[in-house]
Amino acid sequence: MNIAQEWLALRVALQFLSCLPVTVREEITPALWARSLLWYPAVGLIIGLLLWLACALLPEQLPALLGAALLVALWVGLTGALHLDGWADCVDAWVGGIGDRERTLAIMKDPRCGPMAVVALVCLLLLKVSALMALLLVGAGYWWLIPLLARTLILPAFLQLPYVRSEGLGSALAEHLPRRAAVISLLLSLALLFLLLPFMVWLSWLLAAGLLFVGWRQVVMARLQGFTGDCVGALVAVAEVALLVVTALGVYQ
Repeated sequence: MNIAQEWLALRVALQFLSCLPVTVREEITPALWARSLLWYPAVGLIIGLLLWLACALLPEQLPALLGAALLVALWVGLTGALHLDGWADCVDAWVGGIGDRERTLAIMKDPRCGPMAVVALVCLLLLKVSALMALLLVGAGYWWLIPLLARTLILPAFLQLPYVRSEGLGSALAEHLPRRAAVISLLLSLALLFLLLPFMVWLSWLLAAGLLFVGWRQVVMARLQGFTGDCVGALVAVAEVALLVVTALGVYQ
């Protein structure tokens, strides 16, 4: 693809993964949808940069708890709670599905939110605010790169696992994904993180993300023999929180 087409693919990714004022008026073909997946890590980087800028603009005397809560609220707003929705749907489906694949898939398509999903969302956001507050208190400034790595995990999901639904956006992504370009995008993301992070932080993030991905893969394959868009959303949402917690634990050792 040429530069114009790559720019279009990035805009498609931004329109889908964020609430930034990006509008794509061109026809979005299945191949273009799939090409946009290569730019998901870049969208994570853009979200992270906006969070870093917002953090820099916070008054120095602002309590860390309030600052963390404001940043997490912005974090949710920038993404339109897209990944949190996937997390909530998966919790409802796994609890209500009672081990049955078809029932689990049916519940994930239900727009209603059950009590277990609400509790899971609250717990996840509490962990996110608490871990971010801990990092703000010690001035650990590299947390804003977490959205980049979390969205990078989407690439190996589509490279390694089957997409279980035959219709929808996910099926187009899985069918038309340029696999060699996806591997390059994955490696470039990891290389960028290597350049921007302290080595031990980079290593701990890779280990945490790798273990989380392996666990996620085992869970979705055992229940669904593949994954859905909600499963990927849950992966991103949990990865962001897990990386924040790991970073905070490392700082306070």
